Amino acid sequence: MTTIDSINNWFIQNFGAITIEQVKSWFVYNEDEKLLFNTGLFLGLFLVFYFVYGFLRKTFYLRLTYVILFSLFFYYKSSGIYFLLLLLSSVVDYGLSQIIYRESRDGVKKFYLVISVILNLALLGYFKYMNFLIVTYNDMFHGNFALHNVFLPVGISFYTFQSMSYIIEIYREEIKPTKNYIEYLFFVSFFPQLVAGPIVRAKDFLPQIYQKLNLTKQDVNNALFLIIGGLIKKTVISNYISVNFVDRVFDTPMSYTSFENLMASYGYAIQIYCDFSGYSDMAIGIALLLGFKLPVNFRTPYKSTSITDFWRRWHISLSTWLKDFLYISIGGNRNGSFAGYLFPSLFFFGLLLWGMSCYNESVIPLIIAGVSILIFALSFLLSSKIKQTLVTNFNLFTTMLLGGLWHGAGAQFIVWGALHGLALAVHKIFMEFFPSKKDKSPNFLWRFFSIIITFHFVVFCWIFFRARDFETALQVINNIGQLTFEPELWKTIVLGYKNVFGLMLFGYVWHFLPETFTNGMKSVFDKTPLLVKAIILGFVYWIVYATAVAGSQPFIYFQF
Repeated sequence: MTTIDSINNWFIQNFGAITIEQVKSWFVYNEDEKLLFNTGLFLGLFLVFYFVYGFLRKTFYLRLTYVILFSLFFYYKSSGIYFLLLLLSSVVDYGLSQIIYRESRDGVKKFYLVISVILNLALLGYFKYMNFLIVTYNDMFHGNFALHNVFLPVGISFYTFQSMSYIIEIYREEIKPTKNYIEYLFFVSFFPQLVAGPIVRAKDFLPQIYQKLNLTKQDVNNALFLIIGGLIKKTVISNYISVNFVDRVFDTPMSYTSFENLMASYGYAIQIYCDFSGYSDMAIGIALLLGFKLPVNFRTPYKSTSITDFWRRWHISLSTWLKDFLYISIGGNRNGSFAGYLFPSLFFFGLLLWGMSCYNESVIPLIIAGVSILIFALSFLLSSKIKQTLVTNFNLFTTMLLGGLWHGAGAQFIVWGALHGLALAVHKIFMEFFPSKKDKSPNFLWRFFSIIITFHFVVFCWIFFRARDFETALQVINNIGQLTFEPELWKTIVLGYKNVFGLMLFGYVWHFLPETFTNGMKSVFDKTPLLVKAIILGFVYWIVYATAVAGSQPFIYFQF
């Protein structure tokens, strides 16, 4: 018969004895041990939190306050004392939103909106772009400004964008402000999506706060299915591929063969998808357990038949935010603006300078610059509506450039955004010459090759996104360009990395499974008893613990 002592001995044997210092570490910030969804610590804390949450489900402000306190603790465990930055930002934006709502004069409302936007972007700019600007200035003007020792708070870009959307929607009179600061802070700090999205819109989330908390059996089924899938994506696939292959190749690409560089590029494509969509799935699932519905953030993006389709499927909450608050604000497809013309012009001018500076070593950069400018120009010059297409393409290009810069301060992120902006412009002119028939779906071959071409373009762009700098990205591309057909060498490499390549294959097969198959799996899961679901979840967490490599790996999008 199993005794308490035997259970205790098993626990100590597998997890070690719990000490006072260990308990203290659960509640104190440690830069090397952030509180992540895929850790046993989060599972334990969340179970305790959720147990109390169940007793507060019929309350309102007490429940909101309780979740806020846990959310601030969650953020403290991710960024330490910088959780105060979130509080400061929320106080300022809440105060300005109240002023804007009560003000009747358009000019004054716009003045306070501009103040809010400047303050938010200045805060984001200092923590994320200060050193990038210093390095750029020093390189261009031979300056000697010292770099700042700046800590980047986790997820600052996400909650900044979320806060900005709230105040902009009030300015546009799309929503009314919250009744008090507690409700607003709940919206901004809601922990499931606080540090890596999905970016929640106030008009979608705020109405849910005031609704009666109603958690159905189907909600629990959906939540557990998402959490289990997200854990497998993140920990079993993404972490293993990253630590055992992708990181090594991208850290020193010249130390690896062309084939390994190519496979690392494919590996990163599935790694970042499993990492980010895995986090989003867990965030949506956890929020669902709390009675809140967050927007879907990914819809099998590598099944996209065009780059336009890709951005309807990848990081949907960000692409929607950029469209509604940046693209439309600078003119959309109707009007040109100074900002809309400025950023593409600066980019192409910089690209041309780069090509000219490299001319003595190689003419290729100058050719790349010239061809890029020509392609972008032809994307609107060949259009039957030149003026409108010009405006649209410049505004699209600006949106993607700034979207790239949002992801990180570096030339490689700017190039990543520019490539997507250029591809969107090319696709628009392509669709003008070869419009799709609305009443007829494309044949299998057309769809197949469209997916293959789009996927490989996206993978190519991911090289810039993953590389630590622009030069490293060029090294990876150059190595892949020297690929030759050597089946024996490829076989040796595949056997050497059989576990990594096996998980990559598993990830891609999972991603490309027909939707009917996924729905069938979901239907079977729904019919299993709740106890079995809980056992499955526990088993997955055990797999997470058993397969942990080099500690818990932070989610890729935490750095943004």
